[in-house]
Amino acid sequence: MSLSSGPAPPCEAPCAPAPGRFRFPPAAGAGSGETSLEYERGGDMADKIRADKAGTVAELKERFQNSGAVVLTEYRGLTVKQLTDLRRSMGGAEYTVAKNTLAKRAATDAGLTGLDALFTGPTALAFVSGDVVEAAKGLKEFAKANPLLVIKGGVFEGKAITAADVAKLADLESREVLLAKLAGAMKASMSNAAALFQAPLAKAVRTAAALQDKREKEGADA
Repeated sequence: MSLSSGPAPPCEAPCAPAPGRFRFPPAAGAGSGETSLEYERGGDMADKIRADKAGTVAELKERFQNSGAVVLTEYRGLTVKQLTDLRRSMGGAEYTVAKNTLAKRAATDAGLTGLDALFTGPTALAFVSGDVVEAAKGLKEFAKANPLLVIKGGVFEGKAITAADVAKLADLESREVLLAKLAGAMKASMSNAAALFQAPLAKAVRTAAALQDKREKEGADA
């Protein structure tokens, strides 16, 4: 028996891996529309994952830096509908689910400290760029109606705050209410000031009128 020197028959399955790739050929009889399963090996996939993580960290860092406050919550067990309702209850705040390791790195890169202990369990962050009190009220009211939402703490004006601090913010009056009260106080003060200025003037006018009447009467008698 002699060995054939002709070309080797095509491999059946799976083919021997070429550098950087492991390929399974299509099943016998597969149509032209079916594709084979490929697994890319080497640095391409790892590089893509690293780039995606770096992009996420950079985006979260920017949000940390541009937000007046950030509240960290645990949302374990909440439904998609409940999360949607929560986003609506916070007004202009942006509610984002984030991986703890990436969010922690972003907070560190943003120069924030005292938050490491909060990055446990399923974490979502409320980035508040508008009325902080209004967003805190929305979170507190939602957590009261939905106990599965746990407020863990956060950041306010660059400083770490506790869940109790968030509750205190929620108990404050909103910016709109404070502005309305300030406007009312200013209006009352202006009215009082005008009255103070007008009182001596009115008295002087009445005195001058009385003197004029007296002179006219004396002139008539003469």
